[in-house]
Amino acid sequence: MQITALVGALAAALSFSVQAQGPIVIKFSHVVAPDTPKGQAAERFKQLAERMSKGRVRVEVYPNSQLYKDREELEALQLGAVQMLAPSLAKFSPLGVKEFEAFDLPYIFPSKAALYAVTEGPIGKDLLRKLESKGITGLAYWDNGFKVMSANKPLLAPGDFRGLRMRIQASKVLDAQMRALGARPQVLAFSETAPALRDGVVEGTENTPSNMYTQKMHESQKHLTVSNHGYLGYAVIVNKKFWDGLPSDLRSTLERAMVEATAYEKTIAQRTNDAALEAIRRAGTTTIHTLSPQQQAEWRRAMMPVYTQMEARIGKDIVRAINRDVGR
Repeated sequence: MQITALVGALAAALSFSVQAQGPIVIKFSHVVAPDTPKGQAAERFKQLAERMSKGRVRVEVYPNSQLYKDREELEALQLGAVQMLAPSLAKFSPLGVKEFEAFDLPYIFPSKAALYAVTEGPIGKDLLRKLESKGITGLAYWDNGFKVMSANKPLLAPGDFRGLRMRIQASKVLDAQMRALGARPQVLAFSETAPALRDGVVEGTENTPSNMYTQKMHESQKHLTVSNHGYLGYAVIVNKKFWDGLPSDLRSTLERAMVEATAYEKTIAQRTNDAALEAIRRAGTTTIHTLSPQQQAEWRRAMMPVYTQMEARIGKDIVRAINRDVGR
């Protein structure tokens, strides 16, 4: 009887201890605005995770580089200061996984369907597995969209870039791309880009319309070219030690929440960018140019040397595999 009472008391104490600890907190940090595709998807994941886990998890979303800038966030994740990120794919190269830079190659994805054939297929899964040795677990790919170019002069031909100081992410591929166009690339954190454009530190940039609009970059850029020359996507990642330490049933619940959040993200990405481009048009500060097929072909020819320059760095096999999966 005493043993039964003791077991009951211990069980009650354990239950009280678990309740007293409260929900597991997941800090989800990212560098863009809440109303971008990534920002909206992060909020959707928060809602789903908290509801589906019945309160066992609390997701705290920190947008707009509130916690960490581009160059700091991956280290913060590896150290466990945050549990979840959604960095752009270019950011994995400094960790030693240079294959991710294939996503930065100009004109490598002819369509969203071709892109998804890669991210949702064996290539995408294999790339995420390569992060595990870095203490990172990859959960999903999130889409932003194809990029535009902007400057304070029309950018219609490759020669128009000559000598321009163009902001880029930290990517050897993007550096080579801008140099192929005759521009002078300058690496800046995303949070520093709008002020740098405003102050003339850089003269132009590339990004998706949603990122440009939410950061008000268009207010200091007189011209925007809908070039669709490059792709901007993200990988949703978690600290591997944290993830592996979760109860298996809770991990499964969060995986389901991520699947739903990812499906939602894909449905809003193009719509959000289309709306942002229209908002930029209505703002009246920026002239929007669309390349003709002939101009597009000229841009492609100018940037094709990037493939030869970067093939050894990224890996011939991964570039060939992507070209095969996209139907080239």
